[in-house]
Amino acid sequence: MPALIVGLGNPGPEYARTRHNAGFLCVEELARRGGLKWERPRLKAAQARGKLAGRDVVLAKPQTYMNLSGTSVAQLVKWYKTPLSDLLIVYDELDLPFGQLRLRAGGSAGGHNGLTSVLQQLRTSEVPRLRIGVGRPEWGEPKGYLLSRFTKEQTERLPALIDRAADAAELWLREGLIAAMNRYNQAVEPESGPG
Repeated sequence: MPALIVGLGNPGPEYARTRHNAGFLCVEELARRGGLKWERPRLKAAQARGKLAGRDVVLAKPQTYMNLSGTSVAQLVKWYKTPLSDLLIVYDELDLPFGQLRLRAGGSAGGHNGLTSVLQQLRTSEVPRLRIGVGRPEWGEPKGYLLSRFTKEQTERLPALIDRAADAAELWLREGLIAAMNRYNQAVEPESGPG
């Protein structure tokens, strides 16, 4: 049974480089690293399958739109017979400063609609997750902020952030959640200037 890494986001070119698609960006980087090809969507998700960090893995990008992500995740878990300990959900996090990562074994969705859908469909809050900090807007409404593109400064820092997120996912594959938490849950020194 392969490990399953699901990046949350919204399908379609208009959402491609928005903050809410940080999960998609991470699994796309993992696929690039492993030379894995994205297949046509089935089980309501684009999938890339193969070997990564010495393990059989399925990378997935649900095509249901964020708020219904759990529909696809539940189908993937059932189809691949994935134990929840071998599932990692990767998504954007408003409550972490831009550039920070946080892995957890479970807990509430913290207001994230995509994760809320996943936890509802899987009927448990014990789902390993990797949160990618995108920071909160200084003004305005969070939804508009999440569905908009990164600032110029964030865009410059984005490749390094997605690299670190992919590194964390690979360490999770190789050595497990605790090792990845110990390595990547430390705060990153904030860069100068507004995030």
